[in-house]
Amino acid sequence: MLAAEAIAALALQADGYYVDATFGRGGHTALLLQALGREGRVLALDRDPEAIAAGRTRFAGEERLTLLHAPFAELGTLVPAHSGGRPCRGVLFDLGVSSPQLDEPARGFSFRSDGPLDMRMDPTRGEPVSMWLARASLDEIREVIGTYGEERFARRVAQAIVAAREKAPLTRTGQLAEIVSRAVRTREPGKHPATRTFQALRMHVNDELGQLEKGLAGAVDVLAPRGRLAVISFHSLEDRLVKRFLQRQSQLDPELDALPVLPPGLAPRLTLIGRKRRPDTTEVARNPRARSALLRIAEKTT
Repeated sequence: MLAAEAIAALALQADGYYVDATFGRGGHTALLLQALGREGRVLALDRDPEAIAAGRTRFAGEERLTLLHAPFAELGTLVPAHSGGRPCRGVLFDLGVSSPQLDEPARGFSFRSDGPLDMRMDPTRGEPVSMWLARASLDEIREVIGTYGEERFARRVAQAIVAAREKAPLTRTGQLAEIVSRAVRTREPGKHPATRTFQALRMHVNDELGQLEKGLAGAVDVLAPRGRLAVISFHSLEDRLVKRFLQRQSQLDPELDALPVLPPGLAPRLTLIGRKRRPDTTEVARNPRARSALLRIAEKTT
């Protein structure tokens, strides 16, 4: 299982301090706690208050765990504030939307079940997709769908959305899915016509790539020397950002090659560990949502 590989990639120390940056429903946190000893500690973060509430029930009485309702973009300040001075030995990210979010129609993430057009990972902050679509220009909608959804019919979809909202407010996922289905000319095998549009709007309203860039930078800042960073991503935009970030952090600026001694702070901060990893066929058969998952691993330099 890729989850077990990610935990193993952190090279756990029984008394170490670790961060689960994407708690979800606690699967990775549970694996971390099982592998740690009595002195080990886990800090788990999630933007979704429902995830934190479920976690407090699941892990009631677990003194080794600190659960925080917070985005992982704030990881760089949250870890020093809650670690008690302990060195951080590892950070794990499992990116994207969680299964409970997709499966609950009231959250508005899914085109398969009708619900309010929301899509916020944290319903206590920001604006739902319905509000953004009500005020965004045609070009803004096209840009978001084309960039974050990589949808080749982005203009047609944006035009259809603008035309539809002139007749009635767009407030339901079912409405949007039907509009997009009529605008997308061809259907990718095994994919709903609205898949790319829903992905794009979700990523935009949650600023997922901006949050990820900040979260990765914060993780590198808080990791102790030889601490590990493990990142599981699920689509090309996420993985591309992770790959480029890790490459930048693990390579020396070519202009510095000729220097006999590197100035402080300019040496690479990470070392890449192995090649990217994918789930095996058994895991994909058990969980089809894992078919596009990729795991990348890096270690903080000494």
